[in-house]
Amino acid sequence: MDAESGHGLDTDVAVIGAGPIGLFSVFQCGMLGFRCHVIDVLDTTGGQCAALYPEKPIYDIPGYPSILAMDLIDRLLEQAAPFEPTYHLGHPVLRLAPLAGRDDRDGWRLEMGGGTSITARAVIIAGGAGAFGPVRLPLAGVANYEGTSLFYLVRRKADLAGKRVVIAGGGDSAVDWALALQGVASKIMVVHRREKFRAAPDNVRRMHALADAGNLEMVVPYQLSALEGEGGHIRAVRVATLDGEEKSLEADVVLAFFGLVNNLGPIAEWGIDLKHNQIAVAPDTCATNLPGVFAVGDIAAYPGKLKLILSGFSEAAMAAHAIHPLIHPDRELHFEYSTTKGLPGA
Repeated sequence: MDAESGHGLDTDVAVIGAGPIGLFSVFQCGMLGFRCHVIDVLDTTGGQCAALYPEKPIYDIPGYPSILAMDLIDRLLEQAAPFEPTYHLGHPVLRLAPLAGRDDRDGWRLEMGGGTSITARAVIIAGGAGAFGPVRLPLAGVANYEGTSLFYLVRRKADLAGKRVVIAGGGDSAVDWALALQGVASKIMVVHRREKFRAAPDNVRRMHALADAGNLEMVVPYQLSALEGEGGHIRAVRVATLDGEEKSLEADVVLAFFGLVNNLGPIAEWGIDLKHNQIAVAPDTCATNLPGVFAVGDIAAYPGKLKLILSGFSEAAMAAHAIHPLIHPDRELHFEYSTTKGLPGA
């Protein structure tokens, strides 16, 4: 459920990050009987899966030969729902401070933007790559079109149905969407400043094959130089070579994929041991150097770490089990499989 603004909220575990690993952390904690509050700076659940590639297929989730990123988030939300987590979306955690003397137990106070605070016995940081945002198009007047006809991410392919789409960029996102919008957009134009693309070679070959067949237009070596339109709606895009040669492309929508800017944000100020802009954790528990604070998913670092969603799922389970003696110090944990234990109310 969503949380109302307020003060003095209390929970067993505070999960920072509502991406796939944060959501699975809620399930793992719920199976052990812990109450969870989930905080995310984004105004929606799903993390990068929802914000950057909701309609892209993921192929390495066990049991799913292929699943769209947003469908995976929906399944994880469904899986966490029986444990009734409280979500605080659109609220960054600004400060993490130790709390002592609460019922003879230590814990943590999390202070969020908007004045809300949460006290928790344990904290799981599942912040992915940290706070992130797209690199904005460096042209005059872009703010007039952002969110209406200039986008840095695609939430639904259907929104681009029948549109003339200019895709700017040379990485995986640009190439992936050039392929994904086949049969959806009425025209696709890929603008890149050089012939070579920094994307999966097989996908680049597929894109060039589509261009050879007349299904998309390769506009190289060009880069965007100006947007033309009115009322927030683009009519045309001017592009230019490094030698100054210009031309105009009639277009309805521009998708700009120039990468992400990400950083740890306030996390870097909490006294947590960091390693190359990631959080150093114990590989067997995912514990940080702060007692009762754990990190899982892409933000966690340890020898042999694999940045895979399935690795993050395993880390969520390890962190939840390591938290048990902190919340129930006098209760021995007897490991049970979910097939034996079942779900609450099942």
